[in-house]
Amino acid sequence: MAGKTVSAESGTTFKTLSNLWPYMWPADRADLKMRVVWATFFLVIAKLILVLVPYFFKWATDELAGEFQPPAYLPVILIGPIMLVVAYNVVRIVQLGLNQLRDALFARVGQHAVRELAYKTFVHMHNLSLRFHLERRTGGLSRIIERGTKGIETIVRFTILNTVPTILEFVLTAIIFAVAYSWIYVAIIAVTVWLYTWFTVRASDWRIAIRREMNDSDTDANTKAIDSLLNFETVKYFGNENMEAERFDRSMARYEAAATKTWTSLGWLNFGQGVIFGFGMTAAMALSAWEVARGTHTIGDFVFVNAMLMQLSIPLNFIGFIYREIRQGLTDIEQMFDLLDVKEEVRDRPDAKELVVSKGTIRFENVHFAYDPTRPILKGVSFEVPAGRTVAIVGPSGAGKSTISRLLFRFYDIQEGAIRIDGQDVRDVTQESLRNVIGMVPQDTVLFNDTIAYNIRYGRPSATEEEVRHAAELAQIGGFIERLPEGYKSMVGERGLKLSGGEKQRVAIARTILKAPPILMLDEATSALDTHTEQEIQAALDVVSRGRTTLVIAHRLSTVISADEIIVLKDGAIAERGRHGELLAARGLYAAMWDRQREATEAEERLRRARETDELGVVVRRRTEEVQPGE
Repeated sequence: MAGKTVSAESGTTFKTLSNLWPYMWPADRADLKMRVVWATFFLVIAKLILVLVPYFFKWATDELAGEFQPPAYLPVILIGPIMLVVAYNVVRIVQLGLNQLRDALFARVGQHAVRELAYKTFVHMHNLSLRFHLERRTGGLSRIIERGTKGIETIVRFTILNTVPTILEFVLTAIIFAVAYSWIYVAIIAVTVWLYTWFTVRASDWRIAIRREMNDSDTDANTKAIDSLLNFETVKYFGNENMEAERFDRSMARYEAAATKTWTSLGWLNFGQGVIFGFGMTAAMALSAWEVARGTHTIGDFVFVNAMLMQLSIPLNFIGFIYREIRQGLTDIEQMFDLLDVKEEVRDRPDAKELVVSKGTIRFENVHFAYDPTRPILKGVSFEVPAGRTVAIVGPSGAGKSTISRLLFRFYDIQEGAIRIDGQDVRDVTQESLRNVIGMVPQDTVLFNDTIAYNIRYGRPSATEEEVRHAAELAQIGGFIERLPEGYKSMVGERGLKLSGGEKQRVAIARTILKAPPILMLDEATSALDTHTEQEIQAALDVVSRGRTTLVIAHRLSTVISADEIIVLKDGAIAERGRHGELLAARGLYAAMWDRQREATEAEERLRRARETDELGVVVRRRTEEVQPGE
């Protein structure tokens, strides 16, 4: 069982690294490839120069001890203790400079990889279906992307610039010890490196599970925080600040426990690495000290062995660091690649064409649809919205009204039947061209946390300031905006919370006017507003829909009495259809809904008048009481 787990883990690691390769070596960027080549070249040269550093230290020590016999290849100018010390430090500086040059060359490669993968993930998220986003939490997704982009640079940098050169340094060190000293030193170094690497890999694998637990807790805490802040008003309405704080703290408590385990386990890992290397260094230096005592080695040789081993400890420590960082980076980026692996539920066909709208006729033909196969929503719905006409869809809650708008936008694909615009099946055209010809005014307008001008211009980003102002005037919100201290530059706040419901709807209408689509969809655009605001918004909507093919999803029947046709849905099927007067005369479901809404409206009106009368009575009594003492 353990073998299967390791195999599966290795497969996941290999898959993630293979997914990363195109970003490490971008096929369409020859300039970045050259940067990688030059960075690797300078790093290799730096490693070769690094091997010379202990030699200058050894020669300087022997010179000071009076035991130095200059090799034939050493320039005469470097002979002497001062010059050897200078050469020792010059070589160190050159090696450091080459490393910094490597980092400078590779910086753009790493940042390009971060940008490209983050961009690809962002685009992919927008291409996924509405179903995916309804089932996932925004806070959790943002955290996955944030951690993933940070992990990309770590993996790219360490994989290309450190792993191969570090192995090269091990090989050069082994060759030097084998040629200049004996195989016993090579054996000590080999055993030390093997034990060090084995311990590092095993301990790091153990820590990966802890890291995953910490990431999950962090994602959960971040999700709860964002969810609570986005619903700030609801929290205040119910006075549940303490409950939200406790809920967040429970997630943070799990994160605290996992983070504590992470740092504690890191301490044990570092201690174990130190012990293994310490034993190896003790063995090699003891052997060298013994040979110095026998007279077969000089003091410089002893210093050389110490310097080489100390120098070797840096890449050894780095191997542990590289492995930990790559594995932790893989853990962080794993979920991002999982997101990229999620298939798009709604995709353009390979031969999809641009939607061409000549008139704008919409036709639903025997449409069957279900979010879940066990629970059908639409059951053979057929209707037509003639070009330039208005058709309203009404019905009880859960009848499938809003589903129709989602299907028209092709947020989902239907299971049976067809949806056509001017005879073209929406599944045969590109999603972009389909959505470009439809304007939407939803029930709940959520605005971007930016200026009013930005939110209006979202309908057509290339629009001029004059066009934005004209659209606002047509939507009957221009005067309100002009009266604001910062006018069109006023910020609307998170989700537009600085604006009232009616003001947000007017911004949505202005946005749609600016888009100027041939087809208009109104999805219960006034159901959340009071009667007075509804009438004002309805007047603005009448302006927008004039001359356009309009499909209205309505809750308040008073808003659709002038529609060319009203379709009544019940349990996913068309129960009635006709004009307002015809449906009232039929005394069916529509008439019953009309009567209930009329009674509710009349009751609301009576209550409003009673309140006004009561308030007037209070004012009269107060006036009377104020006059009586003077009489």
